[in-house]
Amino acid sequence: QVQLVESGGGLVQAGGSLRLSCAASGRSIETYTTGWFRRAPGKEREFVAAATWNWRNTYYIDSVKGRFTISRDNANNTVYLQMNSLKPEDTALYYCAATPSNYPNFRLWSSYDYWGQGTQVTVSS
Repeated sequence: QVQLVESGGGLVQAGGSLRLSCAASGRSIETYTTGWFRRAPGKEREFVAAATWNWRNTYYIDSVKGRFTISRDNANNTVYLQMNSLKPEDTALYYCAATPSNYPNFRLWSSYDYWGQGTQVTVSS
């Protein structure tokens, strides 16, 4: 079993930055496909970013391309989401997810086997 715990959320002004962390425990997620999702108030949960199991490819929704970066630290078994130039529309509860599957449909929440509880990001205008 893998446990995922997100941290790093908070309140930030538009244009600011935050780095979200997703700490894994239970086993190494070094070769897992990992993703970030978010749910804004009154909206459906949406895919934000993902990295393939070998980290050869990363994917982002159009609205965050050039502003968000997914990365990892294998030594600490942690995945990050660096968020720059934040906008009020980025306000949401952010979740990380992971799966040992090499080629899941990474844009689907249901493709993952492990999920965190979320960390709140609020961007003020």
